[in-house]
Amino acid sequence: MIPPIEIKTGIELYATHSEGTGGVLRQEPDDFVVREITNRQEGDSGKYLILEMTKTNWDMHHLVRDMSRKLGISQKRIGFAGTKDKKAKTTQKISIFDVSEKDIENFHLKDVELKVIGRSSRSLGLGDLYGNEFSITIRDIDLRPDELNNNLSHTTDEILTLGGIPNFFGIQRFGAIRPVTHMVGEQLLKGDFEKAALIYIAQSFPDETDDVKEIREHVWETKDFAQGLKTYPLRLRYERAMMHHLVENPGDFAGSFSVLSENISKLFIHAYQSYIFNRIICKRIELGLPLDRALPGDIICFRNKEGLPDVTKMQKATADNVDGMNNLLKRKRAFVTAPLIGYETEFSSDLPGDIEKEIFEEMGIPQDFFKLTQIPSLASKGLRREILLYCEPVFETGDDELNPGKSKATLTFALPKGSYATTVLREYMKTDPLKMS
Repeated sequence: MIPPIEIKTGIELYATHSEGTGGVLRQEPDDFVVREITNRQEGDSGKYLILEMTKTNWDMHHLVRDMSRKLGISQKRIGFAGTKDKKAKTTQKISIFDVSEKDIENFHLKDVELKVIGRSSRSLGLGDLYGNEFSITIRDIDLRPDELNNNLSHTTDEILTLGGIPNFFGIQRFGAIRPVTHMVGEQLLKGDFEKAALIYIAQSFPDETDDVKEIREHVWETKDFAQGLKTYPLRLRYERAMMHHLVENPGDFAGSFSVLSENISKLFIHAYQSYIFNRIICKRIELGLPLDRALPGDIICFRNKEGLPDVTKMQKATADNVDGMNNLLKRKRAFVTAPLIGYETEFSSDLPGDIEKEIFEEMGIPQDFFKLTQIPSLASKGLRREILLYCEPVFETGDDELNPGKSKATLTFALPKGSYATTVLREYMKTDPLKMS
């Protein structure tokens, strides 16, 4: 059975039919190891010092803040390609503008290791991230190692037969405990800024602590934002910032979103697009349509020189060219895509386009609403994303030394940037996402 919290994010099925292992992730940070994939070659000159950073149990933005304070520099001088997981041990490159190797020698921060690897004339940025390698341990599994090995083998065989794993947006996209980002996005698109603000500030969810649920429910029922500022914990800083605006500017619900960064506000729209994308993939699977082969009407993107999907280079599959397209797909030189729907999205008149259009029309939001005329900075013309992750996990099993009498499994695999490791792991574990967060 699919956990209800996943259904709320548009993920309505598993692609594999094997029994899940259950278990938990991240019992300790070293259970979740991530190493960044990039082919950047660093030299020995340039204003940017390039370092390999290994951090354990650190939020990237908090780490950058603390690093900048210790080094006495602006946060803007620290560049990186990806944020990575917090509750994990992660290794990646970072760049720091105009600091010396000696500055780094004298730098110390708990659970952070820095190694100078060169210099460059340009900083690290999103374009330098190709993907990530993962080594992830599932613990507290109620299967003997031999049973677990058979279970994992069965799931892996299914994944290989399918050609990969559906490229769902994982629960992190929506909020693991409060999956509200897409719900806020829906109301922003409809122009109901009051409801959007109230959902984000005050809608409670079952897995929150009782005290937080209680204070959210009070604000939901009363719209007493002044009282909310007195009772909301300081860690809910975005909700508090919006309530402060509403206390100072009663009724200005659209303006309450202006206190958030543009990137955070855009996330609401992107999450709603992600929700529809997840549902489109599910519908395709429900109808028995392949993810690793094209049908007439599918939009195909091609692999770039780094081996990643390039959604700037796309072509429609037709009855005349579909065999050639499928040859490229078989050789993993191309990818079937689905839309992250925006105001410029076009739907083909063939079966894939009919599926996309049907799911979108169920939402009851005209495409023009993605122009967000009242907040044009959040407008989205739409784009496309590959629907299948080419992924071949390998695994090891054994006794779980942290949980006597239980088993553990360590899965190793690589994913392109923008994809979620939990999307792979959910096919093996088939459990509550909160046990994976």
